[in-house]
Amino acid sequence: MSSVNLLFIIAVTDFLLLMSACKGHLQEMDSFQSVTAMVGEDVVLPCHLEPPKDASQMTLEWGRPDLKPRFVFVSLDGQAYPADQNEAYKGRSSMFPDKLKNGDISLKLSDVRHSDNGRYRCYLPKEKKEYFVTLVAGSVSSPGISLAGLDISNSGVMLDCSSAGWYPEPDVFWLDGEGNMMSAGPAEKIRGSDGLYRVSSRVTVEKRHNNNISCRVQQKDINQTRETHIYVQDGSFVPPPDCSVSISFSVMLGLTLLLGVATFIWKWRQTKISIKKLKDKVNEEQQLLMAEEKQNLAEKKSKLEEEIKNINEDQRSIDQQIEAFMKMSEELKEQRKQLTDQKEEAKKIIEANERKLKAVDAEVRNQTGNMVEKKAQGYLNLKEFITESNEKLERRRIGHQHVELMTNKLMKKTREEVDKLKERKQEIENHVVEIQKQLNEVETQI
Repeated sequence: MSSVNLLFIIAVTDFLLLMSACKGHLQEMDSFQSVTAMVGEDVVLPCHLEPPKDASQMTLEWGRPDLKPRFVFVSLDGQAYPADQNEAYKGRSSMFPDKLKNGDISLKLSDVRHSDNGRYRCYLPKEKKEYFVTLVAGSVSSPGISLAGLDISNSGVMLDCSSAGWYPEPDVFWLDGEGNMMSAGPAEKIRGSDGLYRVSSRVTVEKRHNNNISCRVQQKDINQTRETHIYVQDGSFVPPPDCSVSISFSVMLGLTLLLGVATFIWKWRQTKISIKKLKDKVNEEQQLLMAEEKQNLAEKKSKLEEEIKNINEDQRSIDQQIEAFMKMSEELKEQRKQLTDQKEEAKKIIEANERKLKAVDAEVRNQTGNMVEKKAQGYLNLKEFITESNEKLERRRIGHQHVELMTNKLMKKTREEVDKLKERKQEIENHVVEIQKQLNEVETQI
């Protein structure tokens, strides 16, 4: 076997052994956790390797699947890797380098914002393990109470409480002076374009109530409560009706009703006109939304088709690698056969040389006189030659055994790599099926 082939075998063997050594062991981690923080605070999203192991030389990825790009923070060998990092997290996300050796791969997020609300993924690409943390970024504001009007039927006053800038959605309660819950209508809750909630509630306070009234707004998920108080003056309540003014009150009530009917008819006509305008505007907005949705679906379809194209290229590359390894395996089998044949041939030559030595030795012992000395001298020369030849053949046979052993190891590694490539190919094929399913759904929607 040529020295070039031997060097090639040794180089490939070292390469495969190095690939095998780079494989890590999978670690178990929890699957889900929720963390809350107030806007403007710093928060730590926890993630740990269990059992603890040194992560300082690992590739670590924190991301949000709903963003593009999705990367919140990436660490390579303990160093931040800012390429493709989402702009919203630059300068606000970091890890703890001194804790990586203990398996603590948590993420610190500074100056929390409402836009940070979402589901984060802690991912180790090498070990194919992921861990999800949901961040709830809360915000609150103090409520305000105002006088909404008079309730003549109950001889009381109507109070209105409102508060804006809450997240998540809060609840509203009314309390009297003794801290008892007051009966009020359902609270109105509106979510603005910024994602924050505005809440308002109205209650009727009767004369029999204690004049100290409180409005409480609270959110249990973030454990936040804001409360405000108002003291209702006695003069604010509606006095009980007097018989002496009942007739005048009836006349005024009739006029008020007539005025109310006229106002209702005018408002009804105005509302009808406004509804028509609103319908036209809604139809126009629906058309724009449909066009935008169609455009988004077309872009999604294009991306899925591009992903399928890239995956097909990966499959072709894997097929080529498998073919190359299979070809190498066949060549190694042929080479092993040649080594076995050469080893057997060397063994036969050594045995033949031994038989020749025994025959010459017997012939020398059967001779007498000077002829014996001459033949003995020739025997010594022949023995020296054959012995030297046998030593060379033995060294060659040992060398063949060593190369044959390396060839067997290389064939085993080749089979292992082929199996791994086939597993990877199967994973890619399953992924293609899933993407094709998504593509069919998008085409159906379009």
